[in-house]
Amino acid sequence: MSSTHLPAGLARRTASLSSSAIRDLLALTARDDVISLAGGLPATDLIPVDRIAAAAEAVLQSPDAVQYCETAGHRTLRSVISARESAVRGGVPVSTDTVVVTHGSQQALTLLAQALIDPGAVVVVDEPAYTGALQVFSIAEARIEAIEIDADGMNTAELERRLTAGLRPAVVHTVANFHNPRGVTMSEPRRRHLAALADHYGFWVIEDDPYGEIWFAATGSTHGTGAPPPPIACFGDRVIRLSSASKILAPTLRVGWFVAPPAVCAAVELLKQGADLCGSSMTQLMAANMLGDTAWLDAHLAILRGEYACRAKALTDALDAEFSARLTVSRPTGGMFAWATFEDGTDTDELLAAALEHGVAFVPGSAFASAEQYGRSLRLSFAGSTPAELAEAVRRLSAAHASIRTH
Repeated sequence: MSSTHLPAGLARRTASLSSSAIRDLLALTARDDVISLAGGLPATDLIPVDRIAAAAEAVLQSPDAVQYCETAGHRTLRSVISARESAVRGGVPVSTDTVVVTHGSQQALTLLAQALIDPGAVVVVDEPAYTGALQVFSIAEARIEAIEIDADGMNTAELERRLTAGLRPAVVHTVANFHNPRGVTMSEPRRRHLAALADHYGFWVIEDDPYGEIWFAATGSTHGTGAPPPPIACFGDRVIRLSSASKILAPTLRVGWFVAPPAVCAAVELLKQGADLCGSSMTQLMAANMLGDTAWLDAHLAILRGEYACRAKALTDALDAEFSARLTVSRPTGGMFAWATFEDGTDTDELLAAALEHGVAFVPGSAFASAEQYGRSLRLSFAGSTPAELAEAVRRLSAAHASIRTH
């Protein structure tokens, strides 16, 4: 939409709005005959519906569940989150007053953008980047700079080079654990380096972590469990950490949160008052009931990790069998995504059109970055399909690929 041809009555900022390519694709893949590897949706069959029902019944015994709560979130949930955040940081205390609960972590990102980013300010993102972050920063009228990521996450040496040359970001955003879309995890040395750069140059790091609990195996881990390294927030004072209950409990709860210094929390709380006054006491208390039940949660996470690991292997094995050396495929160690790149020059935007005709969907690399090299890549979500469905999806993808290569 051109800023010089705005519909009457709309604000100028709407000129830059565009729909998420992934959200648009989800609408196209709602057909029953399409196996969708496109959306980053958790497995419906692994959502603990009975436990959610029990949590709802339990919290409805309290009048608190049907009343307004604090703008920053129900203190019961904030206390549970602060305890969990303390545990992931090796026992370092995390004050409840540094936790703000939001309507999913996407609202947290939106409110933080409003609080931290002036129009024209620089925001550094991963390349390829999480599309939801790109949408938020575009609405905030930020100038977006991308830093390519590799197997160890964001290239912080390149970031430092640009900072030395004069780049002055307000915010650096990264998905450090099981990256969306690349699936990689930032190494501990780079986490330390990024936090040190933030302290030195005075920018904020937004550490976006919806997948950190979904790790698969101990292979290659320095922690013996397969869990990712300590959060970036362990290594500096200018790190804001986001997370969510959507991927480990259920998206419908719409419970996300962030942990930040008090001044940031206070600013976001004021913005949130103008947005929605407060979230749902009922779903926040339900989340607290489940996240605080550590024995149940540990067992539930073990099921998720095992099943997602099985599905990731089923997908990558099938891709190897069908495409061999024509396709380079990542080996996920957690999260919900595999990233693949064609070595034969295949344009994945063209492939997507053929794939939909063959009853399978994915997200082309061009949705995450504009650089030409990503036109040969694709993101595949293994979480929502069974191993048998994944094998069939890859068979359909191979047929679609053959159809465009023979034109």
